[in-house]
Amino acid sequence: MHPVDPAAQKLTDALPTTRSGDAASTERTIGRHRAPEPPPRRTRLGSTPVRVALATGVTCCLGLGAFAAARGTEDAPQPVRPMADALADRASIADERASRSLDRDAAPARVIPTPTASPTPTAARKAAPKKPVKPRRPRPVAGLDQVQMDNAKIIVDVGRELKMPRRALVVALATAMQESNLYNLASDVLPESTQYPHQGSGADHDSVGLFQQRPSSGWGTVAELMRPSYAARAFYTALAEIPGWEDMSVTAAAQAVQISAFPDAYAQHEERASTVAAALTV
Repeated sequence: MHPVDPAAQKLTDALPTTRSGDAASTERTIGRHRAPEPPPRRTRLGSTPVRVALATGVTCCLGLGAFAAARGTEDAPQPVRPMADALADRASIADERASRSLDRDAAPARVIPTPTASPTPTAARKAAPKKPVKPRRPRPVAGLDQVQMDNAKIIVDVGRELKMPRRALVVALATAMQESNLYNLASDVLPESTQYPHQGSGADHDSVGLFQQRPSSGWGTVAELMRPSYAARAFYTALAEIPGWEDMSVTAAAQAVQISAFPDAYAQHEERASTVAAALTV
């Protein structure tokens, strides 16, 4: 026997230990009897791994071109970053942009409410409907009470509406003072007259109202004559039909309309009637 060569012994110890039953593995790993490796598997051009490889290559080329252009603008040369780091940075930026885009799409649109103009207290007060203003009652003059003065105002207002002259107003007031003392009177002879607003009653046949006009004489119906404005209009209409009434005395003009049994009675009221007419036509 030959003594064991120490160098050969070291080589033997360094070789990996294999199982005796795996002959093919032993043949592939040692000497010239190593089994040939199988040829690489061919992949179709349109398969997914190929497309991924092509896309990765194009991306690398674009990244390297941009990186080279940036380097050309710098004064001092800079160390080239590894391609893997550049690709990782681009992927990170793309993911961040995609995340922001998804956040914006997912977030609901903010609706800004349209401000509604609320009325100010001053505008509200101006817009509120105003209550009708009651006409101011005239202050009584010439010894009249308020009811008499109110009736006198109706007589004057109707005369002015008809464009009657001032003297006609005096004639009408003097006539009403004599006939009813400026009260709207019903008649005890006509029970119907008491169904309407009145301020007392008389007993002179069927005479009613401020001017004691008789329905039986054609002045109007009881309902009409019990309205002071209608009674005054009827008096002015009859006065305007008398020729030359403007040149007559108050007593003569009143008597021409009323045909009273006491024709001189109207003269006593002329001064008071003039005072009331002046107070109501200021």
